[in-house]
Amino acid sequence: MLFIARFEDDPEAARIRDEQTGNHYAFLAEHSEQILVAGALREKAGGPSVGALWIMDVPDRAAAEAIIDDDPFWINGLRRSRSLLLWSRAVPDHPVTI
Repeated sequence: MLFIARFEDDPEAARIRDEQTGNHYAFLAEHSEQILVAGALREKAGGPSVGALWIMDVPDRAAAEAIIDDDPFWINGLRRSRSLLLWSRAVPDHPVTI
């Protein structure tokens, strides 16, 4: 099942990004079969990250939540909130490269 995870960062916790970026990237690499795409969200080019978006391919919501719960950015308090939505592609047979 495809899920979209949308994260909002705590602007007061920016130091956690600096401290945990290496661990977070290693975590994303370790889960690359489940987290298909991940990246920071910004309000303007070159601006600070205000959150992130992941596209995940997992068996169910519980699996998606378990992965999110293990992310160093989540564990250490960089993320203020998250939303997790089931995603259905409008044209599932259309290949996409990002």
